Amino acid sequence: MWHVDGWDVTWRLGVLTPHADVGPESELRAMAPADVGIHAARVPFGAMGPGGVMDPTIPLAPVRAFVEPPGIDDAVALLGAAPLSAIGFGFTSSAYVVGARGEAAMVERLSARTDGIPVVTTCAAAATALRAFGVERVAAVHPPWFDVALNELGHDYYRAAGFDVVLAASCPLPSDQRSIRPGDLHSWAVRTVPDTADAVVIGGNGFRAVGVIDALEAQLGRPVLTANQVLLWAMLSAAGAGPGTVTGYGRLFDLR
Repeated sequence: MWHVDGWDVTWRLGVLTPHADVGPESELRAMAPADVGIHAARVPFGAMGPGGVMDPTIPLAPVRAFVEPPGIDDAVALLGAAPLSAIGFGFTSSAYVVGARGEAAMVERLSARTDGIPVVTTCAAAATALRAFGVERVAAVHPPWFDVALNELGHDYYRAAGFDVVLAASCPLPSDQRSIRPGDLHSWAVRTVPDTADAVVIGGNGFRAVGVIDALEAQLGRPVLTANQVLLWAMLSAAGAGPGTVTGYGRLFDLR
């Protein structure tokens, strides 16, 4: 008699996302099983305007400011008041700017505001997944709004994590979130990812990417990790939920 109304989920996951970015929520909801609810808190991000408009490349200053108090701290405190099982930080580039130590310090600071709800981050989750796959050589693919400096910082992040980075490049696609098409990303990656890479990491939580994971893995024959995919994987793990019911979004969800 009654239609599904979203109340009877087993796990509720929160995500912190830039205020004008709909990408993380869209991709997380697409991947999440029926028993997982996704709930977002919006954080001010100085590089995005109304309607999600950004400049062709994002400057580093607002990326760094995104993880500084009070915006992110207030947002996580409000999100942590909800009955959640885990909270994910849906932003890639700030980890590149502050490095793994800065990322870990942010997690510790935010965790103090969540009343015990675990907080996980995108880039740390990607590094954990790469190690779980036994990866040594990584190809890091970034959205077109990542400039040369941000690409280099991404290269440095994964190199500092112990990986040989054989590619760190932005896709030469339209620098507009709504203009990204999965087929264009797939074609570029197939042409560009070096054979020497053991795995591909597609960074940028606002970069439309999860729809190509299965097709890229089939074409390239190696793991493909994307920002929101690894974030969901990490949140499910932190919540104590099994990832096995996520299908169609890469071999990552076969890992325990």
